[in-house]
Amino acid sequence: MSEDIRIPRDANNDHTNEMAKKRREFLKEKTGVDLKYTGEYTIDPAVLPGNIENFTGIVQMPVGIAGPVQINGEHADGLFYVPLATTEGTLVASYSRGMRVINECGGVKTTVVEGFMQRAPAFIFQDAREAREFGTWVTENFDGIKAAAETTTSIGKLEHIHQWSVSKTRYLRFNYTTGDAAGQNMVGKATLAACEWIKANYPVPCQYLLSGNMDTDKKHSHLNMLHSRGKRVIAEIVLKKEVLARVMKVDTRVLAGATVLANTGALMAGAAYNGPHSANGIASLYIATGQDEANVVESHAGLLSHQLLENGDFYLSVTLPSLIVATYGGGTGLPSQRECLELLGCYGKGKANKFAEIVAATVLAGDISLACAVIAGHWVSSHDQMGRNRP
Repeated sequence: MSEDIRIPRDANNDHTNEMAKKRREFLKEKTGVDLKYTGEYTIDPAVLPGNIENFTGIVQMPVGIAGPVQINGEHADGLFYVPLATTEGTLVASYSRGMRVINECGGVKTTVVEGFMQRAPAFIFQDAREAREFGTWVTENFDGIKAAAETTTSIGKLEHIHQWSVSKTRYLRFNYTTGDAAGQNMVGKATLAACEWIKANYPVPCQYLLSGNMDTDKKHSHLNMLHSRGKRVIAEIVLKKEVLARVMKVDTRVLAGATVLANTGALMAGAAYNGPHSANGIASLYIATGQDEANVVESHAGLLSHQLLENGDFYLSVTLPSLIVATYGGGTGLPSQRECLELLGCYGKGKANKFAEIVAATVLAGDISLACAVIAGHWVSSHDQMGRNRP
């Protein structure tokens, strides 16, 4: 490759203001674009190693605050002001409206059921019988496999291994708890150590691929809906008939009928989520708080459940079975992202379940607001007024 088209780098210290400026000047020469606003930032590039390569500047996202929302969780308990990073007009207002309804109905109840992170190696044998026998050996030697995996981490704990046979291959899905880290890299390193231990101790020669793609990293899968990847968290509320009528101008019986129609439409479409828009709140919260944004594709999947009660009130819940969140490590420690986590009381160790409950509560608030806006006819008009069609 010709040297004159290589992006400038400093092998000794690449995360500096000087190198960022040099790259912006290089790009202006090559493309004619002056990255003026990208080059205006306040953080010290020295905090960025491990988060970004070829650092050139900062893309600034506007952050709005929704809420407060009353959460009655096992980990998140109280009123929370929720930071949402977005460029979509009406979004913050809509979530705030849903949170108002939640508050007037006594708050949202949140529960973290379980949480795992996976790596799924595939072991290859001479035939299907060898693969089957290997599976039995894995079950019998789980303690040794667990000990080998956990030599690489003080936080990650191997809890169980799922197994499937296909042809002459045995797919294993290692399930770990990972503390307050999302844990994808953690479990990859741990599983590599476990696989090497297996290869050294299993009496029959075998080969393996560290990921046989059943961990479904950065991809939605129905397997995660059943077995949980990240946190399985549930947010639920009983919407009072009179509150919904007064605030949203919607009757609960109409909402029940519309929800049935929406469930059918989602089923026909094969959607990963049958509610109105889980990804909006999750993505906005993830960007604001330094989560791995690609995890939205897994985390937004879920199930919206409802029941029209005999007194006319309306039970509504959202189940997110693969909500991948972190409050420690990765991008969570960057200055503005850390501030947003601190706003929620969720920065640092021991806070991941609390953050998961806040995310689920936010998703439920957004679904209440959008569903009612569609029914009441405010969906298009609110975007006309506040978002899409500004002159």
